[in-house]
Amino acid sequence: MKSRVILGLAAVLLASCSGHSAPANAAPQDQPGGQLVPPTTASDFTASQLDQVLAGSWRSPEHKARDVYRHPKATLQFFGIRPDLTVVEITPGGGWYTEILAPLLHDNGHYIAAIAKPSGEGEASQDKSGLKAKFVADAAHYGKAQVLEFDPKAPAFGAPGSADLVLTFRNVHNWVEADTAPQMFKAFFAALRPGGVLGVVDHRAPDNASLESVKDSGYLPTSYVTKLATDAGFKLEDQSEINANPKDTKDYPKGVWTLPPTLTLGEQDRQKYLAIGESDRMTLRFVKPAAPAAGGAP
Repeated sequence: MKSRVILGLAAVLLASCSGHSAPANAAPQDQPGGQLVPPTTASDFTASQLDQVLAGSWRSPEHKARDVYRHPKATLQFFGIRPDLTVVEITPGGGWYTEILAPLLHDNGHYIAAIAKPSGEGEASQDKSGLKAKFVADAAHYGKAQVLEFDPKAPAFGAPGSADLVLTFRNVHNWVEADTAPQMFKAFFAALRPGGVLGVVDHRAPDNASLESVKDSGYLPTSYVTKLATDAGFKLEDQSEINANPKDTKDYPKGVWTLPPTLTLGEQDRQKYLAIGESDRMTLRFVKPAAPAAGGAP
């Protein structure tokens, strides 16, 4: 994707401050009535870049089909994405969000996929997620993306204060089950610059559910995830219903994995679970407090 993001973004910012229109090379926005006009704000520019990436031919059809459940544009905008940020995605799995984030950040940002180190010598040469192979095979979209391996028991995600945005999608329940969640959140805090954002999406348990009653189901209470973050030093800045699903009753034989995309029960009640769709999810935005000014109040 040759978007010349920095030039376009700088021009958009200049135009928004000066009252002039954005440059002709900025991606146009659809307006009511079908008229196309260039974006005039930085947020409009980011939105246009997201639209281009979401429509990209490099995204697999199977991944695109799940946009209706995962709302990637609205979710990333809620977390404050911009094409010039340094973004660390924690355990991206098969790369569903990688196909969006890495191309978006390719020209002027920095995408880092943080994956767990192999647990033993037998796994040393394996790339279970296929991310490294994906990056090598398509340098035009992933050539500047980075894979960072971390130790789940002593995690670190780059130099302290080096990230603008840390994102994790549907992973916290795994860390809770492995008893590594507190260490992970502390490492997110260390990696972010002051004012940086941690974005969390995960399967949401009922408000009155205890952790012990649901932690094997894949669902987590929002209050528990919030406590993990605030105990690490974050402040909850906002939460959204972007990824809510009121059809999700959260009481399935095989937990959240009963629902798509996993469909653990196979053909048993398959149409019922397809009709429900993917899980009800919390979407939380945390911020690392800015450091106090020198000589100011603590």
